[in-house]
Amino acid sequence: MTELSSTEVEARIARARAINESTDATKVVGAVARLFDLIPADEPDEFTFPALATTARDRIFGGQVIAQAMVAAARTVDPDKQVHSLHAYFLRGGDETKPLHFRVHRDFDGRSFANRRVVVRQDGKVIFNLTASFQLPTPGLSHQVPMPDLLPPEECRDFLETIAADPNISDQAFAHMARRRPFELRNHRPPASAKATQHYQWFRAAAPVGDDPLVHRAFLAFASDMGLLSSAMLPHGLNWSTPGLFSTSLDHAMWFHNDVRVDEWFVFVMDSDWTGGSRGINRGSIYRQDGTLIASAVQEGLLRYHPPA
Repeated sequence: MTELSSTEVEARIARARAINESTDATKVVGAVARLFDLIPADEPDEFTFPALATTARDRIFGGQVIAQAMVAAARTVDPDKQVHSLHAYFLRGGDETKPLHFRVHRDFDGRSFANRRVVVRQDGKVIFNLTASFQLPTPGLSHQVPMPDLLPPEECRDFLETIAADPNISDQAFAHMARRRPFELRNHRPPASAKATQHYQWFRAAAPVGDDPLVHRAFLAFASDMGLLSSAMLPHGLNWSTPGLFSTSLDHAMWFHNDVRVDEWFVFVMDSDWTGGSRGINRGSIYRQDGTLIASAVQEGLLRYHPPA
């Protein structure tokens, strides 16, 4: 499809802002927070999440099940211990209109550390599994890589402007994507011609989420699957809306270094080391706006590209 004219882009931006502002941000952020209200099942260390009445998604968003499984694990750990790492595999695409079942295995409980495995099932089949480690906060050696020199969020392109300029997004998809999201998103992405490997995206929850540190880490885990896989597309001049491209997450790992407030700006600096065999590696460093490194993430994704004839 040819590029849109500036007049067409401006019209789409105006349409997107009208759609976006028609929904209260508090309602959307509250809907994400409710994802973490898992229901205890009949058996110990088992939880469920109910089916949704309808869905516009082909599969459950990966960040949702990562965060839910992490919260399920945390429910079985001494609250003084904080999650510091997780490792997960996506095995099958989930369906939001069917309930989820979480089974937590207590693999280890020590004085400083605890380890949990979480198996997530739907229709009796395993769709996802996660291992999480928790640590009692302990002082020790400390260093971090400095945050790169980045544009501040107010100087980056917001998400609505990004989708408005993309001619591959149909009117129907555009109307869906322009709806209010739980995060304000502002990104800096090099042009396709640059064949770059690095981009970054600023996040801020669209409404306050309270003061529970676990909820903030759950929101951060949720956000960690937003945009990371696209890093492996950058060197090839592709993005998720490119015709003929199918992409999905295969596995996901995350390490938490510092506390975060997701209702304040934080930035996800992402790049890709390698693609091959229809797979791509994606790495991300997450910083607070003051430059403090708060988390790191690595994900491998499936990338199948068959350009239209």
